[in-house]
Amino acid sequence: MGWREYAHYAEMSVEELARDCEVQVFRATGPGGQGVNTTDSAVRMKHGPTGIVVTARESRSQFQNRSCCLRKLRAELERRGRPPRRRVKTKVPQRSRQRRLNDKHFNAIKKANRRKPGSDE
Repeated sequence: MGWREYAHYAEMSVEELARDCEVQVFRATGPGGQGVNTTDSAVRMKHGPTGIVVTARESRSQFQNRSCCLRKLRAELERRGRPPRRRVKTKVPQRSRQRRLNDKHFNAIKKANRRKPGSDE
């Protein structure tokens, strides 16, 4: 799926996005004690057309977590909907190229000096 399709979904209203989502509610983990252990307040949403999955368990209210999921989904669609940045080719400066060639030349001389005298390789 290209960035244009994501951009199309990012422009949709929240209600239209919510219609395309499969919603799962579950018990949140982490701190919160008895309130967390008894209520299904965490929300996981999967956007059907794109397959993006977002989860929210910030609040103890399922309704607030649903709206938080939709905000996260919209933000992810906007992020994926941006066109990729153009890559600007850079040129290696002449000075750097010359320095690299000089280093290679001196390494060759260093290794040549390590050889046994009289060996012509």
